[in-house]
Amino acid sequence: MPARQQSNPGQADHLRLPRMKHIRLGRSGLEVSKLCLGCMGFGEETPGRHDWSLDESASREMIELALDAGINFFDTANVYSRGTSEEILGRALADLADRDDVVIATKVHNRMRDGRNALGLSRKAIMTEVDNSLRRLGTDYIDLYQIHRYDSDTPIEETMRALHDVVMSGKVRYIGGSSMWAWQFSKAQYTAEMNGWTKFISMQNQYSLLNREDEREMFPLCADQGVASIPWSPLARGVLTREWGESTTRSETDPPLKRRFGDSMDRAIVDRVGEIASSHGVSRAQVGMAWVMANPVVAAPIIGPTKEHHLADALAAMDLVLTVQERQYLEEEYTPRAAAF
Repeated sequence: MPARQQSNPGQADHLRLPRMKHIRLGRSGLEVSKLCLGCMGFGEETPGRHDWSLDESASREMIELALDAGINFFDTANVYSRGTSEEILGRALADLADRDDVVIATKVHNRMRDGRNALGLSRKAIMTEVDNSLRRLGTDYIDLYQIHRYDSDTPIEETMRALHDVVMSGKVRYIGGSSMWAWQFSKAQYTAEMNGWTKFISMQNQYSLLNREDEREMFPLCADQGVASIPWSPLARGVLTREWGESTTRSETDPPLKRRFGDSMDRAIVDRVGEIASSHGVSRAQVGMAWVMANPVVAAPIIGPTKEHHLADALAAMDLVLTVQERQYLEEEYTPRAAAF
């Protein structure tokens, strides 16, 4: 296809773009940018759309900025804004990028319609939803197809065989997992290996200075098995980006945020992020993101920018190096908390 024409020349110049770094996803040969653009915040007025979500025009602008910055990795899910996130991403990439140069990731598990077999990871659900995602994305293949959650109601053999079959059909290139216990992930990988089926190359797990539970079991498992971590919520749903108690549209309308964060430990860590940010003369977001990226198991954090400066901070964080002492200072207030998927 013809080279992409930037709609607004110089549009991203003031972001002071660093040279984008790229990495292989786990032990696979798939090369992705060190930042992944998360598309949960893109969508039209549908059930499941968030109050802070961007409409198609604003979403397209953010996607274009990401492409200009060298990001080639885009993550969405069938359930985001009831499919309109996939539609917006698909249309934008069709116009703005060469399909073979970008890596599209989407997910399957959550309910997309009323009725039976409308959620979960049965063979029927996977075969139906992969076709629906392909149609909405406007593409004939998905680079990374991820199970959004573990399905305890379906035998893991059924799920892994169905995922293997969609890979063998050419509809999917690679598969990944998301948000589960380490024993569940290990069981899935073992099942695939014992049967000669396709194994997961990535784990999309929650990881930030305010939620480090996967350091105990999931990260060691991923390191041992050569599985890449592509963490979601690396800035704890934005809590790490602002002073304690400062409110935003998201903080006022995001029930999971209110449930997961808010205790004295969180405040102590947020305050320390602010101290380190001041000492470097950078934003709090850059410190929180740089800390996540310093973990060798982490391949590409998933960022969810809804404003231009969100993207600028994530890009700048790639070049921010925290000292061992700074990382220890940020970490030492943390105490174990209940895992939240």
